[in-house]
Amino acid sequence: MPGVLEHRLLDGRLVLQLLPATAYSARDPLQWQTLGVTLERQRGVHAIDSDRREDFDTWPGTLALTPKGIEVFSESATGGEYLLARWQGEAPLLAGARRLQCPGHALALALGGEMRRLLLASVRDELALEQCALAFVGLPQKPAAAVASLPRLGLVLQQIAEQYAEPLSLAHLAVTYGHNELRLLRDFRRALGITPHAWITEVRVQAARRLLEQGDLPLAAIAQDCGFAHQSHLGSALRKSLGMTPRSYRQRFLIP
Repeated sequence: MPGVLEHRLLDGRLVLQLLPATAYSARDPLQWQTLGVTLERQRGVHAIDSDRREDFDTWPGTLALTPKGIEVFSESATGGEYLLARWQGEAPLLAGARRLQCPGHALALALGGEMRRLLLASVRDELALEQCALAFVGLPQKPAAAVASLPRLGLVLQQIAEQYAEPLSLAHLAVTYGHNELRLLRDFRRALGITPHAWITEVRVQAARRLLEQGDLPLAAIAQDCGFAHQSHLGSALRKSLGMTPRSYRQRFLIP
């Protein structure tokens, strides 16, 4: 897949891949077991160990474990950023014989974000990346907690995706959800593992990344277009998420 950022660890036995938010059609290699976490919402179709295709809508913070020998085909018209660890050799994961999917895994989302930051760094800290990757593949696969009104939460995610540049509040989102702010906060954290505010900031950072990658739009204009209060607010959010300034991030994509 074009734009995939890949790094091998532990003499090649562990491969990390940062998959971009782009359309894809892919099949997982049968000889690897994989553990992945969605960093952005993904929608498309997949077939798991069969020819039967089904629609999927995977939310941020969903941890998916696929044992060796389980065939997974998936495709999406838009994709979504995804952190994937592939392990070859003796399994460090207690996977069993079926694919597991655990939404609302806050620690998986946090580790995925940290590995993204380390992979994007101009100088990679190999030890920090290795430790983070091993913590990720050692995560417990907890059962998903039941979340009420999942379709309504999907509408909240869609509202954030469409209106991230606007000043959004819990009150605005609660109207879309159809429950009060406390109920929204509780259910959102259970479903995604983070708060609505944290997710809005993440969506704004991702929007800013794409504008920084595409051209030379002034940083103040990017901050405004993505819903940040000012250029410094954009800078602090990008440093917290990716460990680099907007200018240093843009520099990565300039043609020499």
